[in-house]
Formats: sequence, structure tokens, C-alpha cells
Amino acid sequence: MKAAVLETYSGPLHVRDVPDPACPPDGAIVAVEACGVCRSDHHAWVGSDPDVILPHVMGHEFAGTVIEVGPTCSRFAKGDRVTAPFILGCGHCADCRGGQPTICNSQAVIGFSFWGSFAEAVAIPSADFNLVPLPDSLDAVSAAGMGCRVTTAWRALVDRADLRPGEWLAVHGCGGVGLAAILIARALGARVVGVDVSDGALRQARAFGAEVTLTAQGGPDAVAEQVRAATGGGAHVSLDALGIAATFAASLAGLRKLGRHVQVGMPVGAHATVDLPLLDLVYVRQLTLMGMRGLGAADFQPLMNMIAGGRFDPSVLVTTRIQLSQAEAALRAMDSGAQPPGVTVIDRLDA
Repeated sequence: MKAAVLETYSGPLHVRDVPDPACPPDGAIVAVEACGVCRSDHHAWVGSDPDVILPHVMGHEFAGTVIEVGPTCSRFAKGDRVTAPFILGCGHCADCRGGQPTICNSQAVIGFSFWGSFAEAVAIPSADFNLVPLPDSLDAVSAAGMGCRVTTAWRALVDRADLRPGEWLAVHGCGGVGLAAILIARALGARVVGVDVSDGALRQARAFGAEVTLTAQGGPDAVAEQVRAATGGGAHVSLDALGIAATFAASLAGLRKLGRHVQVGMPVGAHATVDLPLLDLVYVRQLTLMGMRGLGAADFQPLMNMIAGGRFDPSVLVTTRIQLSQAEAALRAMDSGAQPPGVTVIDRLDA
């Protein structure tokens, strides 16, 4: 099969023939029809994720068709249209049995701890536990565009933050996951402030229903002051959708009393450790800080129901379609902030 192989961190992706993946006894092989290009892939590309060992094939936001199943896989068969969360649980431990596979101690992460879906096929272990069937109404490109961004935004708002109708949500970083959060929040009846440095991203945020958009300038305190002014005292819920120190600080400081912060963006490098104004913000305002990483396969159904009911259309997030050989350019665009607003999806895996 063809795959985009990373051999040097921050280096070229070589599209070449590699051996087909072996099917795990409890797993499945999925022919990839589409795959998103995500900022998390950029973390892998530059060597920020310790799970990535070279040579490596990235990619974790896939949709496709099952072409082989292992002897102990019973819920899926050849021809099934599927996707999967990017964090795969073992399916057997207490965390997985308790409905929390994203904290499984034996988790596997597609495109990070094993070769991913910047390829014509990908192997999924524990398929009965980890695969998600796709409805006929959801095409492969839209499903890949959902990827980790829509599912992460969904869990962040519905499960972690418990966002309610009429509440203000502040989204710091209006890339793919931020825009997904805006769409979901509007479907839930919340009001949204979108914050970004990019005019294009802010235009997209307004098109997706952000009531207020703010250009991030002047430092975190200045941004937070604008958020509090726009929301009449501060957001009820705030997402750091980027994962850098400045967006984390602005997100916290822009909350009202008893506000809820959800850390969605993955902090890496110097941003992995930040200053926290524990007394003035967390203690005095009685804020809640929550981490957020992925959605388990069993929890996809309420989101799929919202899509089937016409309350949320993931296809609008996909703004750019590319072929596999263009994945490197899409990653390099993230270095300069030149990537187009919305979600980029690889829909031609053979070139």
C-alpha cells in the first residue's frame, strides 16, 4: 500500500509503498477513504510527542471501509463503513469497562503509538470495542473532517463542561476544534465568543454562529477584559482550543465567577508548564479547571443522533481537500499560520 512516511522530524513525508498492515486477532483492517490533517499531526511531525518513533506514518482522523477482520472480531465485517476515536482503549481494564477508555493505561493512539492513516489502510486493535459504524448519510470526507476535532469539542462541551442553553462560551483558537465547538455550542443553544489572531478564522467563526469575535492582541489580560465586557461579566465556559500559555491565561481570566475552563488544545514544549494565578482566579472566583482528551467509541452515538437529526452538519467544517502527497505542505502551513480556516482532509490516498 501507499503511505506518507516520516523519516526525519520536521522533514519531508515520502509517499511510497510500504507493507500492508497485519490484522490483529481481535482487530480489523480498514481501507482509508479520507483522513483529516490535524494540529496534533503537527506535534508528531516536529517530534513533540514521545510516542512517535521514526520511521513513522501519521494520521488519526480517518473514515473508510473494513476489508479484513480478525478471528475474534464479531461486531464488524468486510464492507462495513467505519471510523474510530484516535485513542483506542484495551476494552478490558476497569477504566474501559467504566466507560472511560481515554484514560486506559494500555491505550493505543492512532498515528502516534503505531502507524496511522496517512496511508491506504490502517489496522485497528480491539475492533469490537473501538470501531464506530458510520451511517449511510455521512460520507467519508465529512466523517474524517469530524475526526478528533468534532468528537473532542463534543465531549468538552457536553460531558466535561455541561454547557447549558443561554450560557456564554468563549473559544480561544478558532481552528478546526474551535470551529467545531462553535457549531456544537450553537446547536445546544449557547452564545459564543470566538477569539483568534486570524481574520479568516474569525470570519469563519462568525459564519458558524459566533455572536462576538475578538482579535487576540494586547496580551492575555487585554483579551480576557474584552471577553468579560462582551459577555456581561465573563464566559460561563471557556475552551483553550490551541494549547499555548497565552490562550490558557486568557481563557481562565475571561471566565466569570464559578466559570468552567476546559483544556482542549495539547500543550507541548515550553507551554506544557504555565503560571497559574491560584488565589486571584481559581480560589477567589471558584473556577473549575478540566482536562479533555478524546471521546470513546461508545459515546459517539449522541453526536451521531444530532447529525442525523439535522442539528449539526460536520461537512461545513471541511474547507480544503488534498491528496496524500500534499500532507507535508499542509503541516508546514501550520508553522506559518498560513493554513486555510476550517478542516483539511486528504481524500485521495493513492497519490
